[in-house]
Amino acid sequence: MREREFIEWICSQTHLDGAAVPVGPGDDCAVIMFGGEKLLVTTDQALDGVHFVLTEHGPHAAGRKAMARSLSDVAAMVAVPVAAVATVAMPNGFSRQNAKAFYRGLREASDAFSCPVVGGDVASWPAPLAVSVTVFARPGGAEPVLRSGAQVGDAICVTGQLGGAWKTNRHMSFTPRITEAIILAGNCKLHAMIDISDGPAADLEHLCVASGVAAEINAADVPVHPDAAGLEAAIGDGEDYELLFTLSQPDSVNLLKQQPLTTPISRIGTIVEGDELTLIRADGTREQLKARGWEHET
Repeated sequence: MREREFIEWICSQTHLDGAAVPVGPGDDCAVIMFGGEKLLVTTDQALDGVHFVLTEHGPHAAGRKAMARSLSDVAAMVAVPVAAVATVAMPNGFSRQNAKAFYRGLREASDAFSCPVVGGDVASWPAPLAVSVTVFARPGGAEPVLRSGAQVGDAICVTGQLGGAWKTNRHMSFTPRITEAIILAGNCKLHAMIDISDGPAADLEHLCVASGVAAEINAADVPVHPDAAGLEAAIGDGEDYELLFTLSQPDSVNLLKQQPLTTPISRIGTIVEGDELTLIRADGTREQLKARGWEHET
């Protein structure tokens, strides 16, 4: 079973009180009403051999990425992290030195956003290093931005440059776009947003499915990172942890003119009616854009 299919099945089995849980499974964070305020919760895992290679990247970088992945989900909802908990299954024989380095990596990522690690659990087992990080957050001065708010006619924009992150190990040192998301929300009305972890095509499809819309992407406008092996890698690679978002055409014009972030913002396409992703080549040729990118299978 593919990851997305399983998540869709979980959502179909979930029946929540909308007044108590405005946003449940299927978005970057859940939103829970707590004491009259919105509490955002997200959890993510990082596995040796899947999200990092311990023998290559080392325990400090592995810990940092494990925390940064969850913080990136917080960014996608325009939220501010307030605390985190982590559960770690260390391989048998994992040294005290390595354990401390791993923890320092977790703390390096969380301390950068004043997000204390307030608890968790540690165990050992005869298998590779596995960690799960849960982050609690509050709205960052705006209502949480969901995947489901994209509207026909919206511009589709991304931050930064895309592709080649795994090949060059940039996926181990990215900075979650929390500050950037808050600045974006302060400059325009964001309709929908998602962080790019599975790959631009795959994550755009997630957003379109949630919003009940389709999308057209202009190949010439995709910001291809110098590390990427061309457009196909920029569209299909994962692990960029940039932001992909939609907003009205007028707002996009103003935003692109202002460029309020230290990283560039690019418009790559338009939200349209339908249920498919379309790639428009520089010569005008149109083709269906397959949702290439990372997806777990069981």
